[in-house]
Formats: sequence, structure tokens, C-alpha cells
Amino acid sequence: MDGMEKFLQNDCSFSGTAALNLPLPYPAVRVREQNQFYANLLTLDYCGSVSELTAAMQYIHGESCLCCHQCAMARTIVGMAVAEMIHLQRLGEMILLLGGHIDFSIKTRTGTQMWTPEYTNLADNKEQIISANLEAERAAIEQYEQHISMIEDDYVNAMLRRIIQDEEYHIMLLQMMQRQ
Repeated sequence: MDGMEKFLQNDCSFSGTAALNLPLPYPAVRVREQNQFYANLLTLDYCGSVSELTAAMQYIHGESCLCCHQCAMARTIVGMAVAEMIHLQRLGEMILLLGGHIDFSIKTRTGTQMWTPEYTNLADNKEQIISANLEAERAAIEQYEQHISMIEDDYVNAMLRRIIQDEEYHIMLLQMMQRQ
């Protein structure tokens, strides 16, 4: 290049990017009493294959793939990742209150399974990223609804219902992005 160095730069800034969740308060993080079964069930939502940890990591990966070419879309995806991290934090607190442990593993009757990045869909173009995240949000809602039907703690269920509202909001945002 005749002594001239090629200069590459990503000018997409995420400074000040806020969580993309509904502007509604979350219920207080409370439980009726300790319940190991509920704690173990919530580990699936915390760090299972369909979980807040998986969703956050999948959104971060999608943002990385889009940031150099579609900054506005990448910024939206970062906002959804931040919302998933808030869900992760709330679930973690509830697991602890229920008597469980936070170690990035799910607890089942058959044993323990550590979270793995293999749970994430590593789509690398806009259409695939949006499709993978729509599928993940829908699966999360379905799993939360199943857990609500199994949990008889109104405090826990209130939090799960509030998280579902954010997941539905993410579906709406992803569908809007799909049309762009």
C-alpha cells in the first residue's frame, strides 16, 4: 500500500446503551420459603440450554457480528442482552433465597450439567441472528410458563411473569428488525 497502512475501525459506540425491557417495575425478589425443587427448576432458566445466560451470550455474539455493518441493529441487540442480564441477576437472587447455589450448572434428578457455549446459536448474518433469537425468546416463554405451572410460590411466579413480559417485548422488537 505504498507505505500507507490500511485503517479499519468500528465506529459503533454502545456507550449509554440501556436495557431494552418494558418500563414496568420488577416485583421484589422474594420467596415464600426455601424450596430446593424450585431452586433447581430455576437453574434451567438461569443457565440451561434455554436460559437467560444463553440468551445474553447469544445476543452478544449477534451484536459482534452486526456492529461493523448495522450499528443501529447491533445497539438494539446489546440492549436486549442487558435486559437478559437483569433477568439473570433476578433469577440468581431467587435461586439463593430458595436455598440453591449459583455455579452455572443446572440441577436435575439425574445430576448436574454445566452451562456451555454450545447452547448458543452462532448465527452470523442478520436474518439468521434474528431468527435464532426469535426462536430462543419463544422457547424461553414456553419454559417459563411450564415452570409457573409447577411452582406454587406467588412471589416467584410474579417475577417469572414479569420476565415473560420482557421476552414478549423482545419478540416484538426482533419482528420489527426482521422487516427492516
